[in-house]
Amino acid sequence: MIEPVLLARLGDTVDKVVILQWLAAVGDRVAVGDPLVLVETDKVEVEVEAPVAGTIVDHAAAEDDEVATGAVLCHIDVG
Repeated sequence: MIEPVLLARLGDTVDKVVILQWLAAVGDRVAVGDPLVLVETDKVEVEVEAPVAGTIVDHAAAEDDEVATGAVLCHIDVG
């Protein structure tokens, strides 16, 4: 089963972030809590962690893209 990884709200006033660096490549196996991507708000840099274990299927956003809260960051195959 393919699970989407969504960008959670990072603060009361944060509606968008910029993708700085993917820490997990397509095809990488990840465990729950592994860092997937480094994002930047107007104040801080934050690592987004894997909510499920599995294999990264794709990146829905590229580095330097601006992404809104709730958007899909990537998909993980948990099968």
